[in-house]
Amino acid sequence: MAGNEWINGYLEAILDAGPKQPLRLRDRNFSFSALKQLVVRSAAASGGGVVERYSPTKYFVEEVVSRFDDADLHKTWTKVVATRNSQERNNRLENMCWRIWHLARKKKQDEQIQWEEAQRLSKKRREREQGSKDAAADISELSEGEKLEPPKDSMPRINSEMKMWSEDDQDGKGKHLYIVLISLHGLIRGENMELGRDSDTGGQVKYVVELARALAATNGVYRVDLLTRQISSPDVDWTYGEPVEMLTRLSDLDRSSNNDGCGAYIIRLPCGPRERYIPKESLWPHIPEFVDRALAHIANVSRVLADQVAEADGGVGGGKPIWPYVIHGHYADAGEVAARLAGLLNVPMVMTGHSLGRNKLEQLLKQGRLSREDINSTYRIMRRIEGEEVALDAAEMVVTSTRQEIEEQWGLYDGFDLKLERKLRVRRRRGVGCLGRYMPRMVVIPPGMDFSYVNTQELMEGDGDLSSLIGSDGAQSRRDLPPIWSEIMRFFTNPHKPMILALSRPDPKKNVMTLLKAFGECSRLRELANLTLILGNRDDIEEMSGSSAVVLTTVLKLIDRYDLYGLVAYPKHHKQSDVPHIYRLAAKTKGVFINPALVEPFGLTLIEAAAYGLPVVATKNGGPVDILKVLNNGVLVDPHDQSAISDALLKLVADKSLWFDCRRNGLKNIHRFSWPEHCRSYLSHVDHCRALSGHPSSSPCLDLPPAAAALEPMSESLRDVGDDLSLRFSLDAPLDLANPANANSDMGPAAILEALRRHRHSPHAAAVNDHAPGRRQRLVVVAIDCYSEDGRPALSDLRRVLDAAMAVGRGRVGYVFATGSTTAEAVEALKCCHVDPGEFDALVCGSGSDVYYPWRDPPEDVDYGEHVEYKWPAEHVKSAVPRLARLDEAPEGDLTVDDAACRPHCLAYSVKAVDRVRKIDAIRQRLRMRGFRCNLVYTRASTRLNVVPLFASRASALRYLSIRWGVDLSKIMVLVGEKGDTDHEQLFPGMHGTLVVKDVVAHGSEKLLRDEDNYEIEDVVPTHSSDVVSLPEDRIASEIISFMEKN
Repeated sequence: MAGNEWINGYLEAILDAGPKQPLRLRDRNFSFSALKQLVVRSAAASGGGVVERYSPTKYFVEEVVSRFDDADLHKTWTKVVATRNSQERNNRLENMCWRIWHLARKKKQDEQIQWEEAQRLSKKRREREQGSKDAAADISELSEGEKLEPPKDSMPRINSEMKMWSEDDQDGKGKHLYIVLISLHGLIRGENMELGRDSDTGGQVKYVVELARALAATNGVYRVDLLTRQISSPDVDWTYGEPVEMLTRLSDLDRSSNNDGCGAYIIRLPCGPRERYIPKESLWPHIPEFVDRALAHIANVSRVLADQVAEADGGVGGGKPIWPYVIHGHYADAGEVAARLAGLLNVPMVMTGHSLGRNKLEQLLKQGRLSREDINSTYRIMRRIEGEEVALDAAEMVVTSTRQEIEEQWGLYDGFDLKLERKLRVRRRRGVGCLGRYMPRMVVIPPGMDFSYVNTQELMEGDGDLSSLIGSDGAQSRRDLPPIWSEIMRFFTNPHKPMILALSRPDPKKNVMTLLKAFGECSRLRELANLTLILGNRDDIEEMSGSSAVVLTTVLKLIDRYDLYGLVAYPKHHKQSDVPHIYRLAAKTKGVFINPALVEPFGLTLIEAAAYGLPVVATKNGGPVDILKVLNNGVLVDPHDQSAISDALLKLVADKSLWFDCRRNGLKNIHRFSWPEHCRSYLSHVDHCRALSGHPSSSPCLDLPPAAAALEPMSESLRDVGDDLSLRFSLDAPLDLANPANANSDMGPAAILEALRRHRHSPHAAAVNDHAPGRRQRLVVVAIDCYSEDGRPALSDLRRVLDAAMAVGRGRVGYVFATGSTTAEAVEALKCCHVDPGEFDALVCGSGSDVYYPWRDPPEDVDYGEHVEYKWPAEHVKSAVPRLARLDEAPEGDLTVDDAACRPHCLAYSVKAVDRVRKIDAIRQRLRMRGFRCNLVYTRASTRLNVVPLFASRASALRYLSIRWGVDLSKIMVLVGEKGDTDHEQLFPGMHGTLVVKDVVAHGSEKLLRDEDNYEIEDVVPTHSSDVVSLPEDRIASEIISFMEKN
């Protein structure tokens, strides 16, 4: 304790010495024993010169706290409390000691967090570099069969062969494209958008609505659907609860636009709580429900469009459905929705990030205000990042606004490597295989703008007539002038001076405070110009959110500090329709628009300002660099440099010749950012990506009428099955599961089909054919993963579940068995449970990689194999998985290929030691870094790892059957256990009912799903859902009956 006495004396000295005392340079090196006396007498010290004002408290924090363990400081505080009395101590000493100890502890915690984060980033960077090296090494050397003659001339640019979308009406006619856009969060409507109402209703809302309108007006596009969430809440306007809103009517289009289409629509689908408007961070567990509703909508519209087009061409309805030409997701949540829909429908998918989770996480960690855990719980950032990674897995193309977004933001993701993407693109262009690797293509397409509201004639005549519209006192001489003008000009002493205009949210990142300081500290600029700040809408600052209130309060304080009254306008309210008038007012005063944001992803306001003839000053960080390259109408500045900001503004305001040059350049080049130009570039890139990737237009099976499968005759493809049909089971007698030799015994295709034929002609088979698949009204899916600890089927548990589930009887109810086991293993398990496999309409095996129909010949669904084939690396990834899935020090025997369980669309690996293999998210991350896109599932109580195609899963197979058989998902019940395979949680959410059977699954694989610092199951499965019921096994039959009666 004696070692802490100096702290008590130092604290007393701080109290005695007051807030600040001068300190001589030669006294800076002192001993702690003399510290008190030094501080007390420092005011009287002479000689040596005072070099700075000295704060004992600051010195203690910066020089002392960092050198001592916080335990010592805590002991001191304890001593102060124990010995305190009115004569010795006072409350100030106690409080100060406590605060210093707390500060020391927090500082060390922050340093530890920063160190851990630095280590994490360093490890991640090394893994990415290793993944890139591995991929580069594999694809750098071409095999003999791949070598091509080098071109004699220099190689042209990769995208040089892209054919631009034709403006010719004749080329566009007859294409009948159906385009689906998805923007899930926020409040979306076509008119009177409430931009800035909350953080979810911003520029993205305006962008997607205008994109939908513009695409619908493009030749060749027949219909555009913008899918979003339906919100029937008293907290928002009733229009957000309307299921359909038409954005474009044929009568609204000009003669040069597309007159053959049926327009654009906002389609609002129920998702999550019906009565509440919830933020985007809370939408994640409800995404599967939105996917299911979107799937049903798209399927219905596709068939309706086919009938419309057929009738318009003079034919009859019932033709081939018009599936979406592209599905485009906006932001992470809609990107995941689009990825799932693209996989289910086999149509190309496009992603626009708008803002990215990894970039936000990096910025928040640098600020140091929140720990990684706090960031994750507040923003659901890890779930958002995974949504973006999922979108990258499925995307053919990613639309960005700037090159900076590609290199500095998307470059942070596991699923994108710019160098590898370029190498793969070169190989595809040369006709060389990519060895199972895939990277989405990044394209820069600046957002479009609607310039129809710009008065071109007025711009040509000039804007120097403000004096004829308003008097010297700001009074309007004409009654038809916009009201917002008088609202702004009432702030100014001289409204005729050029107006510097800033328009943004009251967000610290928009850097308005630096702009105000630059304006306030430049007397010349204050003499020449006024400043207008349009910072959203407000009624009472005290009622606003924290960051917005802080920004606005700081703005008012700065105005007062620099005495800017009469020079700065800061109106409380404006409507979206007022924004064009605000730009016009600034242009008429020969003013300047400024965007001083610390980082600006794109900068739509810069384009809007240029459309009204305003020169601009913009941040050099982000999208404005590319915009000003095209427009050449302003100056780029460092947003942290006040002098640079004031100099740039002064240059444009004072030099009228330069002002007019910038104005002319902006107006001349602004067409480069028009919506027609955007749509032309967008459709050209989509068409080019479809051609390069060889993406199937849709799954062949989805073009069949719903009942076609039920009447399908014996397929001629039986002749070609041969030895490729690797069904390894016997339908004649139950097998001994304890004997691996029997479990994997091979049967020839002829023997299998003969057994199926015998089953078909049995009395039970006749009953099945009376209600064959495609005519079912309801389905029960048994997806309970009953395994013992060693991975063998827990037959007694499985049998009880099957008996209870199938006691309902077949009638109009069909049964599907979904498992991670192979088909042979699944059939053996059913037979050992005394259940004939023919009782089931379908067997979904290999974690969703295979679908079999025991009631038909051939049993294998070849269409489903083609459906999930896309992006499947097959044998190319087979040898990489063991190396990437084992922990660094684990022996090779801990995870080996299980050849007997492998299928064309399922690579199976035997797991010997669960504690020496990586979890699913870690393996997937390493595969993504190398360009492999797969789905991974630990099954059979963590004793097997299945690697299946990206679009294959038990949940996806269920939806595949729903579409093919025409069964409404709301009429399907899925039976699951409380535990299961690592894809277990994917079977819970959605439109279907879920029955969780208690106490039947003793051993699951969930512990190998995610690391602790990843997202939680609450971000995947809704916490409270009426569609999920948990019951004991003896109530299975009654619950199924009740569910079927209600649906």
